Amino acid sequence: MGDKKYFLMDEMEVKALFFNDKVIGVDLPQLVERKVIKVEPGVKGNTASGKVTKPATVEGGYVCAVPLFINEGDVIRINTETGDYNDRIATK
Repeated sequence: MGDKKYFLMDEMEVKALFFNDKVIGVDLPQLVERKVIKVEPGVKGNTASGKVTKPATVEGGYVCAVPLFINEGDVIRINTETGDYNDRIATK
């Protein structure tokens, strides 16, 4: 399943692909919402590129790159196909 295992949550509805009574694939929603549980404070530095990020750990243990304004407790959307941050939907 690779990184997709990080996006599964209890009671989540998914489509599973079976072969010989074994799951060989899972079709997840394109975007999932997860709470940020660990992230370092943003430090301004070289922001000339406009794409400065920092690593954040979300519920389930997945780590993705997020913008500097993301804080612990924020709820973000992650694209399950790419594993990339999509947007912030709630702040703590």
